[in-house]
Amino acid sequence: MGQCYNSVVVTASPEDVWKALKNFHDLSWAPNVITSVEKIGDKPGLEIGARRKLNGAFLETLIELDDEKRTFRYTIDDGPGPVAPEVVEKYVGSAALFPVTTTGETFVLWKADYESKDDDAVGEFCNPIYQALLTDLAKTFAT
Repeated sequence: MGQCYNSVVVTASPEDVWKALKNFHDLSWAPNVITSVEKIGDKPGLEIGARRKLNGAFLETLIELDDEKRTFRYTIDDGPGPVAPEVVEKYVGSAALFPVTTTGETFVLWKADYESKDDDAVGEFCNPIYQALLTDLAKTFAT
């Protein structure tokens, strides 16, 4: 089983970061990474089962959203290259927010677990995307 693991500290409270991050259909906080979000189906972005297509390439489904714990999980159902369904299985991404109690900032963990014929290829493909997403998230709240 493969895993991606990426994190960042954001200079904002967990409540404020969660407000920006939790809507599955709103990635306006990542303008340098996400060029288009197509809502698939009728479910809103705060409802389990919400589906989206990112940048015309990644089809994803929200499978968990927990406001109390400030976490969400999603699957990648279809995508290019190393995350194509014929190459990777059981791809579950997640984000979790934790308070940095000494500063009032937020530690954001974004990871993914998956099974693949080539775990390294998936990591090499996905980690830079997650790093770019987290960089954009941090820039959204930079003062």
